[in-house]
Amino acid sequence: MQLAYFAGGCFWCVEAIFQRIEGVIRVDPGYCNGSTINPTYHDICTGTTGHAEAVKIEFNDDKASFKELLEVFFLTHDATTLNRQGNDVGTQYRSAVFYVNDEQQSVAQKMIDSLGEEVVTELVLLDKFYDAEDYHNNYYNNNSNQPYCQMVITPKLEKYFKGK
Repeated sequence: MQLAYFAGGCFWCVEAIFQRIEGVIRVDPGYCNGSTINPTYHDICTGTTGHAEAVKIEFNDDKASFKELLEVFFLTHDATTLNRQGNDVGTQYRSAVFYVNDEQQSVAQKMIDSLGEEVVTELVLLDKFYDAEDYHNNYYNNNSNQPYCQMVITPKLEKYFKGK
């Protein structure tokens, strides 16, 4: 088993996509890096803590490689908008890959370079991941009728899995 950490806007969206990828064992929403110890959702929403809304992905690398997960990541969010995904605006919604070893750093850097200079995705060594509050776990699966889910997450899922 391996771990990957991605930030691509609202973690509810990122979680919902990766929960549906073969080879992914578990997806946990949380907050990466930043200056506040044990931040809360309220804390990071101020945009002053330096954290990114992110997901921790546990995956079976025999079924899904880190590179394949990166491909999903870049296909399912806009890596060219700084500190924004749709109506979610702020540094906590930035695009970032938090690598845990040299191999992940190398693979991610090659992919970012291949996508062009307009990509603003940060490539940063993971310092700390804090689990989000329990109500964020499985958010889309538990709240798919909620307006945000209907207007933002469902179309992302449909768009990505349409050709699969």
